[in-house]
Amino acid sequence: MTAHDREPVRRLSRPLFIANEIYHHSNFGPKHPLSVPRVPATIELCRALGWLPDSVFVESGPASPAEIVRFHDPEYLQALRYGERHQDLPEEARERFNLGRLANPIHDTMYSRPATSAGAVLTAAELLASVDSGTIYSPAGGTHHGRPDRASGFCYFNDLALALLRLKDLGFARILYLDFDAHHGDGVQDAFAGDAGVHTVSIHEEKRWPFTGALHEDEGGTACNIPVPRGLRDSEFVLIVEEIVVPVGERFAPDVLVVQCGADALADDPLSRMELSNGAIWSAMARVSGLAPRLLVTGGGGYNPWSVARCWSGVWATLNGHEIPAALPAEAEAVMRALTWNRAGGRNPPDHWFTTLADLPGSGAVRPSVQSLVEAAHKLYVKD
Repeated sequence: MTAHDREPVRRLSRPLFIANEIYHHSNFGPKHPLSVPRVPATIELCRALGWLPDSVFVESGPASPAEIVRFHDPEYLQALRYGERHQDLPEEARERFNLGRLANPIHDTMYSRPATSAGAVLTAAELLASVDSGTIYSPAGGTHHGRPDRASGFCYFNDLALALLRLKDLGFARILYLDFDAHHGDGVQDAFAGDAGVHTVSIHEEKRWPFTGALHEDEGGTACNIPVPRGLRDSEFVLIVEEIVVPVGERFAPDVLVVQCGADALADDPLSRMELSNGAIWSAMARVSGLAPRLLVTGGGGYNPWSVARCWSGVWATLNGHEIPAALPAEAEAVMRALTWNRAGGRNPPDHWFTTLADLPGSGAVRPSVQSLVEAAHKLYVKD
């Protein structure tokens, strides 16, 4: 019996938010892009807005080694545990596993933190398998670059690959994966290339690391890639979602939808040149959330603490149907004013980062280059 055939047990009455205290304490090092407080700030902001009662908050534990090796090489696992314990690795292991480098440094939670984010999405998969419909949010997840035998792009494990494998093991026959990160979801795509039961869709900035995900890169019909030009506007993102993502999703008719909601496509992010407002992300989330009865949403990229916390809090609001306030109440504003960022953009942050949740909507009509991209993608992937 597949999950699709399983008798429904119940419906989650409200979306669940999964996180862990470890995200308050782990340290990538002062110069690493992930040294900023992202998940803790999101939790504190949601609580300050009255959106995160204890009844919907789930404390996640770490995935076990046996669970992690469902996707990852056991020797790689051992190297991560050794590196965390000794805060060092032999050069051979550094080279082999891409550890101790600028992007993937040795740090005090280099094993336990990604194991915890993996544990969260595995818990989410189990919960979704026990219901006929429901939504789960794990903003610490979304490590879509991780490889079976090495770290890649700040990602030590690939928690999304682990989640998709768990969903498959639980009997789900049709899983749709959407990736809104500014960087191509290469690790997830490669993990499921040619797997007819998993369809991956990625909207990402072209000519940006990892330099994969070309328009015609469809992995035998199991992947859909939309590489967008720099400066992507809200109007263009909405068009892509409406003309490509939604039709692809409706045609695939998934049992489960998994969305990687990186916040690095926002205009205020330092590691991309896309120009989206957080409202465009929320609009897309609202539009795609009905594509499947079960929904798992994770975080992903995003390296400006104010824009990430505001965006991911708004994602949680969208999943719950909460109204976005015109101005943040005093307690929520205090959360924003307490954040710091050791980059030029953090020295004199604009006042709206402290006082509002929603960005001003992006301006500008759809450019001819994006219109042409959508038409080409439509011919490749929608095929009416």
